[in-house]
Amino acid sequence: MSEDQGNGAKQDADPNDPVVLPFDGVLDLHTFHPREVKDLVPEYLRECRKRGILQVRIIHGKGTGTLRRIVLSILEKDLQVLRYKTADMGSGGWGSTEVELKP
Repeated sequence: MSEDQGNGAKQDADPNDPVVLPFDGVLDLHTFHPREVKDLVPEYLRECRKRGILQVRIIHGKGTGTLRRIVLSILEKDLQVLRYKTADMGSGGWGSTEVELKP
């Protein structure tokens, strides 16, 4: 049995349970494996558009740059993306990418 910790986290959650993401326009990829990102990012962007969220920030971290390259490759090909850019320093700098979605 899971118990709510008050912050949305469940105690003793089954690791096979799907992860529920908040659709607030910020996607933090730190907890995901790079192989999950190729499906996750387009799905998240699709859901944001459905909810009328057209400004999205994807946090991929600075690290080795692998996750950033994967994200940029996805955004380059995604037809729902109007434009994207490296986030300003106050929003994570080169550890985040700001995305504007088509209405």
